[in-house]
Amino acid sequence: MSLLVMKFGGTSVADLDRIRNAAEKVRREVMRGHEVIVIVSAMSGKTNELVGWVEATSHLYDAREYDAVVASGENVTAGLMALTLQQMDVPARSWQGWQVPIQTTSAHSSARFIDIPRANLDAKFAEGFRVAVVAGFQGVSAEGRITTLGRGGSDTTAVAFAAAFGAQRCDIYTDVDGVYTTDPRICAKARRLDTIAFEEMLELASLGAKVLQTRSVELAMRYKVRLRVLSSFEDTDDRSGTLVCDEEDIMESRAVSGVAYSRDEAKLTLVSVEDRPGIAAAIFGPLAGAGVNVDMIVQNISEKDYEGHTVAVTDMTFSCPVNQVARARKALEDAQASGVIAYDDLVVDTEVAKVSVVGIGMRSHAGVAAQMFSALAAENINIKVITTSEIKISVLIDRKYMELAVQALHDAFELDKAT
Repeated sequence: MSLLVMKFGGTSVADLDRIRNAAEKVRREVMRGHEVIVIVSAMSGKTNELVGWVEATSHLYDAREYDAVVASGENVTAGLMALTLQQMDVPARSWQGWQVPIQTTSAHSSARFIDIPRANLDAKFAEGFRVAVVAGFQGVSAEGRITTLGRGGSDTTAVAFAAAFGAQRCDIYTDVDGVYTTDPRICAKARRLDTIAFEEMLELASLGAKVLQTRSVELAMRYKVRLRVLSSFEDTDDRSGTLVCDEEDIMESRAVSGVAYSRDEAKLTLVSVEDRPGIAAAIFGPLAGAGVNVDMIVQNISEKDYEGHTVAVTDMTFSCPVNQVARARKALEDAQASGVIAYDDLVVDTEVAKVSVVGIGMRSHAGVAAQMFSALAAENINIKVITTSEIKISVLIDRKYMELAVQALHDAFELDKAT
């Protein structure tokens, strides 16, 4: 008997009607002969409510108690899903993280998996239970305390169970019917992809696509877990949704598979920093210590006249989330005050956006960068920063041109057309 993992996000279990709808999808798979591990999120909005209660109780809260409170949202959903399946005559029971047990590190609110022993669930399947409903987003530390995995942790839970139990597939049910070539809210021509490679999905997730959590894709790629992204609100079959799989499973890859964007970016430039060995470490060390997530980095070497001597200097430009600008500014000013670095000015631009094209086909298709830059130039969009990888090209542009850039690139690479 083959085993499936089915994960339902918060919007898919937002109320009792939606839980019944999700349970019906599980029942159909059981009728087709599968054993099923169901991973559930908290009901839509519940996690935010629980976090709000914790913060209203104490701003300097104990992280262990925070996890105990916040994890309860998934526990409620798991119990309700199991009850609903039982009403449908499907042998099911719920499992909280500590009952499995899902063994994690002790980093509360950002725990990592250590192990998922199979013995307890396998014993219940052997007794005739067909469905195990597991609360996502949580586990238990070596100290016996409840832990949580951070936002989006239920996706990661689902992939981890699929890997641990050798599942045939891991189906992620959400409020969209798959992975699109870009955001349909911005580009009306956006097309649902039938397949996408792990590497492409990982890049899109890290660049701003919200369909799957980045850690879940990393885990799926490492353990070769086939993922399928589906809509909870549509009738589905084996050809529905988008299959996220290994590159070798895709017959032909086009140069670009998708266009991603991140709206809330900022560009910071340190002007006339001394050009010497170790200067990059001196700049980005304090930023890392302050928890600033630096992304794109560009360095320009130049010279300036200093007291009659020509001195080599560099302008160091980098991007970070716009809500981390104040933290970055303080870290750099403190580093200058302590003599770690010296610079003439710090120029901050908080009105930029990042737009990226992604595709494993870039490895074998020449001219992708030229085509991208030409498309932007045709719309009179100026590029501020460029970074590349083997399967990605990202640019920083003025935020007011972001939607135009996404549409222009989608058209330039003809992503509305199937391969």
